[in-house]
Amino acid sequence: MEGSDKDKYEILMELAKRRGFFWPSFEIYGGVSGFYDLGPLGTLLKENIRKLWLEYFVVKHADLVVPVETPMITPEIVFKASGHLESFTDPIVQCLRCGRVFRADKLIEEATGMNVEGLKPGELTQIIKERGIKCPVCGGELSEVRLFNLLFQTYIGPYKRDIGYLRPEAAQGMFTSFKRVFTVARTSLPLGIAQIGRVARNEISPRQGMIRLREFTIMEMEFFYDPEDPGLPPFGKFGGKLNILTAEQRLKGDEKPATYGVEEAVREGIVKNPWLAYWMAVAKEFVKELGVGEAETFFEEKLPEERAHYATQTFDQLVRVSRWGWVEVSGHAYRGNYDLSQHIKYSGQDLTVFKGFEKARVVKTLQVKVNKSVIGRLFKHDAPKVIEELGNVDPAEVKRALDNGAKFLELGPFKVPTEAIRIEEIEKKITGRRFVPHVVEPSFGAERLVYVSLDKSLVREGDRVYLRLPPKIAPVKVAVFPLLSREPFRERAYRLYSSITASGIMAFFDDSGSIGRRYARADEIGIPYAITVDHQTLEDGTVTVRNRDTREQIRLEEVQVIGWLRKNLEVNLVDLKMGEVK
Repeated sequence: MEGSDKDKYEILMELAKRRGFFWPSFEIYGGVSGFYDLGPLGTLLKENIRKLWLEYFVVKHADLVVPVETPMITPEIVFKASGHLESFTDPIVQCLRCGRVFRADKLIEEATGMNVEGLKPGELTQIIKERGIKCPVCGGELSEVRLFNLLFQTYIGPYKRDIGYLRPEAAQGMFTSFKRVFTVARTSLPLGIAQIGRVARNEISPRQGMIRLREFTIMEMEFFYDPEDPGLPPFGKFGGKLNILTAEQRLKGDEKPATYGVEEAVREGIVKNPWLAYWMAVAKEFVKELGVGEAETFFEEKLPEERAHYATQTFDQLVRVSRWGWVEVSGHAYRGNYDLSQHIKYSGQDLTVFKGFEKARVVKTLQVKVNKSVIGRLFKHDAPKVIEELGNVDPAEVKRALDNGAKFLELGPFKVPTEAIRIEEIEKKITGRRFVPHVVEPSFGAERLVYVSLDKSLVREGDRVYLRLPPKIAPVKVAVFPLLSREPFRERAYRLYSSITASGIMAFFDDSGSIGRRYARADEIGIPYAITVDHQTLEDGTVTVRNRDTREQIRLEEVQVIGWLRKNLEVNLVDLKMGEVK
């Protein structure tokens, strides 16, 4: 058996390189960790996964979600506002002998089995010293732990003061363009903004091949809604069950997920947000189409110290793969109104949404009245600033101060005597309200899904090794063979191949070697169907169609082939019996 002394991962990596799915980048220079090239088949597989993601998260939700594309290079101010400059960091430690740098928390976990994610650098340093952890390469002493920012820095234009960064996620471009998209797309909530694009993260010591990359394609959606009137997710479209391991379970040491109905998970407070639960359900169905069974995926709730700085609740969708065990394939975060609020603060722009009432309401409200002559006499040229500051103060706070007999209000550097202020209750007609939308976010890494799809599809049956890729995402949909590599078989087969490709179906033509070897080559790269032009074709115009998984064969008239393929390439499960021609 091929690869009998190798595990599944080794066989997959060899196949991926040999047949053109992926390989390490810059191989002629020895390669650089964290970078992979996608070959011809890998590029097609990734494109089919991208299309499937768009189908699930955009096309099937065209009444809720719109796509955009924003730049990869981002001005520094955007990441100051988002908190990435301060918080998008990992702890690192350096060997004082060989100079190698390691991610400190992962190094400790590998050496001790302790989960130390979220601990501060000083705490990690103390554990390293107490446990006597050394450099895993040369055994040298390790430095103090420090934080390392994962953003790739660059400069915009010729001046070094115009700092920019390669985005580590696609989200911020969607937040900064929210108001524009809201205006042109819907002017109503809920509204999803979806984006697929390249991102970069300067990972400290990326390992696990395609699982952790320094540059990859992200497929992400920011879903905006009114927190007071979120609307009801269409659970009838995507509902079912979710396997969830809660944070509470994890703290108790329980590693077995529990199964909940999607709406049940919301009712019981397992998932705090209905829309978060809904998009988790969509994600489960999406990865199912990649060949992942329901028992092979679950959602793990992150502990508070594990969550990103912007998240109120986060779930990672995990899938089991052969070498690495459970790996994250998507992240689902409830971001609240953090991002839009930060961009309002830093940009000074209004990113709120106005929602009108069906009928105008009259409300009583408090208003701060200022004696401008007193303010002018006391503060002279600073009077306009003081009056502006008083306009920004919460009237309820001013009333409390006055009721408590305060003599002054402190507004930054100014002490304003309360004798210059009074509070009036007024009636105000309200036609609507302004608010900052809340956001939930599903996010996927495309290259990681390429790897997961290949890992889940690799099959070893005796001497046969092949990829059981679902037809929807298979890079090549059909192989066309002449039984013999001479005329008229070759000309007839190539004519059929040309008509298939002209119809928009990705096909593969092969006339070299025995028919058995050609079947094996097609199976190995995951082609669902193989068509053979043989002696009977020349007699009655029918061809043999072979199923990759069952090796079952049927005969079709040549004129029926394209219609039959279109029907059968849309099935979700690759082990369906080959249907009759109608």
